[in-house]
Amino acid sequence: MSEYNIYKMQKKLKKYIDVERYWHTMGVMYTASSLAMCHGADLEKAQVAGLLHDCAKCIPNHKKLKLCRQYGIRISQVEKQAPYLLHSSLGAYLAEEKYHVTDPEILSAIACHTTGKAGMTLLEKILFLADYIEPMRSKAANLPQIRSLAFRDIDLAVYLTLSDTLDYLRRGTSCLDNQTVEAYNYYKILIEEREGS
Repeated sequence: MSEYNIYKMQKKLKKYIDVERYWHTMGVMYTASSLAMCHGADLEKAQVAGLLHDCAKCIPNHKKLKLCRQYGIRISQVEKQAPYLLHSSLGAYLAEEKYHVTDPEILSAIACHTTGKAGMTLLEKILFLADYIEPMRSKAANLPQIRSLAFRDIDLAVYLTLSDTLDYLRRGTSCLDNQTVEAYNYYKILIEEREGS
């Protein structure tokens, strides 16, 4: 018997996000499910993480800051400058409080799905990649290659995604989160050691 009522969560979530975000969310949920099947991860956890990963995304940035202060959620210097990044940690909080998700692995996957982190669990890697490669995504660099790799070599797919994300952030005006840099360095070493470089 499943622990979570996905359908009920989906109906509730639909009230709080816009149509475009909803379809992205469905794409992430189904992609996370597919990756879980491929890599032997818990299917229900992948579905719940995929469904709720952006539950705080459509909250206006000023309100994200206000809610994080109200709920005692730590706000980094980067997040003060770029409050849109707070949707991950705020989303994990809301997943627990509003959607009654108690599993720490699901909550952690939601909390780091935007930046990634060093030494991610399988579920965290699955959600991080699902958010990047879901079918509605089309603009990211090396997307066809990463989509294919995600089902064959998850660590290499994570490394390439982090590499492309850093390239994109360094070229643009978006803020660079230290957690993304740390994650990139961790997976770079992991891949180099694995391949004997």
